[in-house]
Amino acid sequence: MKNLKLSIASVAIGMLALSGCGQGGTPDAPAEGGDSKAAPEYTVNDKADVSDSKTLKAAKDAGELTIGVKKDQPGLGNVKAGSDQPEGFDIEIAKMVAAQLGFKPDQIKYTETVSANREPFLQQGTVDMVVATYTINDERKKVVDFAGPYYVAGQDLLVAEDSDIAGPEDLKGKKVCSVDGSTPAQNIKEKYKDAELVTYDAYSKCVTDLQSGSVDAVTTDDAILRGYAKQYEGEFKVVGKPFTEEPYGVGLPKGDKAMRDAVNDALQEGMDDGDWKKAFEYTLGSTDGVDMPEIDRY
Repeated sequence: MKNLKLSIASVAIGMLALSGCGQGGTPDAPAEGGDSKAAPEYTVNDKADVSDSKTLKAAKDAGELTIGVKKDQPGLGNVKAGSDQPEGFDIEIAKMVAAQLGFKPDQIKYTETVSANREPFLQQGTVDMVVATYTINDERKKVVDFAGPYYVAGQDLLVAEDSDIAGPEDLKGKKVCSVDGSTPAQNIKEKYKDAELVTYDAYSKCVTDLQSGSVDAVTTDDAILRGYAKQYEGEFKVVGKPFTEEPYGVGLPKGDKAMRDAVNDALQEGMDDGDWKKAFEYTLGSTDGVDMPEIDRY
């Protein structure tokens, strides 16, 4: 996945620019992600044949595709006060994929997932797929399947605006907050053992602790952290020194190869026809210098 550093830097620049005046310099841009233009619309593929997939066929017969998403991550998967509809890049990816599979927007049911319950929800059939900043790794592949990746992020740190933490090497003796069952939490536990790890079931709780001074840093993928830095402009900053690669994939039930192939095809089609670009620009900013990832058809 070429130009990862350039990709991350571009997202950083885009998100910082958004925090000042909105994408493209529009003063009336919404407070969270994207710009003032209308949300993308994705053409529903009425001829999609999902009969080979047990999961998708059941969803089609029921007239509803259930997708697990985050609801507390600005710019990626979030529900604003006064609304009941999630929004963000993950949500747009979910809509894009669903359309390619033949599901209309009103046939999508969004179910909130947290990092610790993504695998159980897929295993138990609570959701048909998960689009929730879900990092692909070999351990998870033992119990669920993945399509994608649809984006590659990098683990970073969110700190107070006046913090002197400049990277993971400064975490010795510091309290670092992340989410139960997440890859970033595991990375801190294994690679930065001098840090004191605090975990919750949602990043929003970590941010609350950072506001109160109960923790010194919040760690997860850079795209998530930039959403929070933007939401709390002037309070927090992203260190901007990513120390991992985190490929986001669409989580799927284990063993439904037909579904994995169909979702991979849907992602590829969205990248080829410009829908992926529309989704990114609407939620995270300019795609200048951002490379779309290569689909891993394992």
